[in-house]
Amino acid sequence: MAYQLSSDLVARIQAFLAGGQYATEEEVVRDALCALEQRQQDLAAIQAGVADMEAGRYRSFSEIDAEFRAKHRVPRDA
Repeated sequence: MAYQLSSDLVARIQAFLAGGQYATEEEVVRDALCALEQRQQDLAAIQAGVADMEAGRYRSFSEIDAEFRAKHRVPRDA
């Protein structure tokens, strides 16, 4: 499948190739798509976390801290 890219995108891809990090245009595009997919996953996780907070599904830091300290036998003054 072939696409016509703008001169700006071609220049940006060529800059990555010139930097030596990538051997082909396909590698640049593949890495960019992977980064875009990761960003989408990160945003979905953030949105889920915000929804949990708004719905009251969270624990306070002091509760988590106390649980951690008890589990790992860490004194309060450490």
